[in-house]
Parts: sequence; C-alpha cells; structure tokens
Amino acid sequence: MQEKIFAVDIDGTITENGGGRIHLGALDALRHMIRLGHKVIFVSGRSSVEGYVLSVFGGMTRIAVGENGGAITFSPSDHKLLGNKDECVKAFELLKSKIPEAKEKPVFPRMTEVVLERTFDLELAKKIIADSNMLVDLSDSQYAIHINSKGINKGRGFSEVLTMLSASPSDVIAIGDSETDVPLFKMSGISIALGNALESVKSQASMTVSGKAGDGVIEALEYIAIRLAKV
Repeated sequence: MQEKIFAVDIDGTITENGGGRIHLGALDALRHMIRLGHKVIFVSGRSSVEGYVLSVFGGMTRIAVGENGGAITFSPSDHKLLGNKDECVKAFELLKSKIPEAKEKPVFPRMTEVVLERTFDLELAKKIIADSNMLVDLSDSQYAIHINSKGINKGRGFSEVLTMLSASPSDVIAIGDSETDVPLFKMSGISIALGNALESVKSQASMTVSGKAGDGVIEALEYIAIRLAKV
C-alpha cells in the first residue's frame, strides 16, 4: 500500500464543541493511520509549536505547519519561517487606527503572523489593506482572524514539507473545515471538507462528509481506509 500523508487541521476539525478540547476518537482514528504506515501532519492556524506538541503527545508524525503556513516546526528548536511578522505588525497598527474594534487575540506566541479577535468587519479590513498596498493577507479561520505575509497560506507551507519528504501533492489527503484550508485542498490529491464547513469551503473540496469536527474526521478516515485498501 502506497504511503499517504494526511494533512489535518486542528480547530473545528479534531477539536469538539468549539472549546479547544481534542476529540479523542478522532485522535485514535488518526493514530490508526500511523499504524498502517501513513504520515499524519497537523496544518493549523495555531502556532506550529502547539501543533508539534500535539503531534508528540498524540503519537503523530513529528512535523507541524502552523500560523496558516507561515511557520514549520520539526523539533523543539528547529523551525522554518516563511512569513515576515514585521509586515503583519505594521498592517495591524494600520487597522487599529482605522477600526477601533480590531484587537489582538491572546494566543500562544507567534513567529510570523498577528492573530486578531473576530470582532470587526473582515471585508472592510481587507479593503483598507488593499488600498494601502500592504504586503499581507487577511483570513478567517473561524477561530480568529489572521494577518499573514502576502502569499503565505497552508498550501504554501505544506509544499515545503513535501519538498523535505520528497513527496508529491498526489500523496496528500487534506482534512479541514475553514477557508484557510482551501489553499491546502487545492494542492492535495484528495481533500475532505467536514460537515461544519461553510458551503464555500465544501465546494473547493474533492469530497465532503456529513459528520462535524471530530466525528467528521472519523467518517472521512473510515471512507479513506476502505478506498486505500482497494488500491
């Protein structure tokens, strides 16, 4: 059986009830993929360090892509940074001056991005950034609003991992629920949107499942396991 690389979002995908708690059934299902000889790599809007720690305690492949592709962590002291945090800080300062509701979200320290509370009009913020010709992108992970360097996204970050592993995008099975997962979907051989994803996200995936969050991950993996067994 050909080895596959599962690229899995965290928040809204393997967490439950919006409280950040890990869905233990989903984690066990992902560990089963490891036992079958596949790789499981977390690709998140959270810090890559958080993703790496989860990979260690969850028994997954010890690589994590975080900050929506801006940072990759390979060990406690080995990080590859693709984004430029200085650009993101400047963009945040501009937004604060134009939109008083724009506030930083208290999160694990970031190396390449700025993370904001979901308390303001994202489309207005995008227009302000575009009119100012700032080299950043804004996105909504449903967990927070993220300011990343232009061109940085989960697909871009994961492509670095594929280069390191000498793997092909056709080997990737991506699982997620938010618009920040769409660039990852577009570069993956198979992409799976969960039941809690917006229709705009589902339309970009190669398949969808009805289950939400962790239940959806289990449903997706059951389907994939059957499909891979037939290859």
